[in-house]
Amino acid sequence: MLPTTISCRRQKEAISHAQAAGVPMIFAINKIDKPGADPERIKQELSAMNLLVEDWGGTYQSQDISAKQGVNIDKLCEKILLEAEILDLKANPNRPGLGTVIEASLDKGKGYVTKILVQNGSIEVGDSIVAGPYSGKIKAMFNELGKKVKKAGPSNPILVLGLSGAPQAGEKFKVMGSDQEARQLATKRAQIEREQSNRSSKRISLDEIGRRLALGTFKELNLIVKGDVDGSIEALTDSLIKLSVPTIQVNVIHKAVGGIAESDVLLASASDAIIIGFQVRPSANARLLAEREGVQIKTYSIIYEAIEEIKSAMEGMLEPTKEEKIIAQVEVRETYKMSKIGTIAGCYVTEGKITRNTHIRVVRDGIVIFPTKEGAHGELTSLKRFKDDVKEVKAGFECGTTIKNFNDIQEGDIIEGYEIIEIKQTLG
Repeated sequence: MLPTTISCRRQKEAISHAQAAGVPMIFAINKIDKPGADPERIKQELSAMNLLVEDWGGTYQSQDISAKQGVNIDKLCEKILLEAEILDLKANPNRPGLGTVIEASLDKGKGYVTKILVQNGSIEVGDSIVAGPYSGKIKAMFNELGKKVKKAGPSNPILVLGLSGAPQAGEKFKVMGSDQEARQLATKRAQIEREQSNRSSKRISLDEIGRRLALGTFKELNLIVKGDVDGSIEALTDSLIKLSVPTIQVNVIHKAVGGIAESDVLLASASDAIIIGFQVRPSANARLLAEREGVQIKTYSIIYEAIEEIKSAMEGMLEPTKEEKIIAQVEVRETYKMSKIGTIAGCYVTEGKITRNTHIRVVRDGIVIFPTKEGAHGELTSLKRFKDDVKEVKAGFECGTTIKNFNDIQEGDIIEGYEIIEIKQTLG
């Protein structure tokens, strides 16, 4: 569902996720009851994303609605049913149920509660089900109104009690013939999950491209591009797409202004993509998630360096190069203006260790605001603990600092310390 403008980053990400998953889309343009609402503007912005609605001669259905006033909701439902009929989306209620886990949590009074969507078949109280590495017998079921039900068929959202744990959102559930079968399958899945967690997932990276080229298994390179301003993103995206050759197709599956977020990492993980950042940085949670998912994040401050490195990777000719290693994350919590000294930042070291000679950059809302010159690095002019000058401050401690040639430091900014290390790419 789209509001009366799709400039919102989350709406564009949702569209990118749906496209990457190959999911049919119907656009519900909401809030048409608000003064100044302009649904045609939405359709124009969609057309700029190569998504033409039927009113504009395209293939995607759309409907102007007001969820608050209930305007045209019946027409939207009709279009959903029409889309389902055209795609022949049918379900058989007279078979054991299966579907998807929407959410799961632990309730102190009820135990593990699992919200599920039945996609095929039917489920009943007393059925033995398995979802991911967890199994159990359904003790009770509640519909979307919180009322107890004994049976649920296709397309029904249901809250279920009785599973032995909380499966992840997106896991598939299935009704089994007996409680013993459900337990056996759950145990086997848990064992597979443990084995998989012990292995590092080999996702695509720039140095992995050469190995896959040698094996003849590499056909396309998916990229996600994030940048500080729209102009830089468009220039970088156009240049990257032009790198396509007959043997390798370069696809930019998502591009947006702003820092690299967890949703970008999840999209990259789902579509086996590399994230390219220009003058932006990943959030701490996004960086940890990328490490866990095996997603590569490459950040640049010079456009031609990004283009040349990706081009070299596609040609299987990556040379020994330099790479940044993040050694400290420092959060600015207070600032003090001093006439002779400038702005003093009262900080807390959240990760790593900051030293007086560390190369630094200042990040605000995921975007690098200092230094902005190509190839430049920031420096600290002072580092103090209370009134004493110190050489280093470790994670978990507070400190005060000033930055050379930069006084526009603000509360909430992140001072990122890094070092340049020389690496050698292995192309297999």
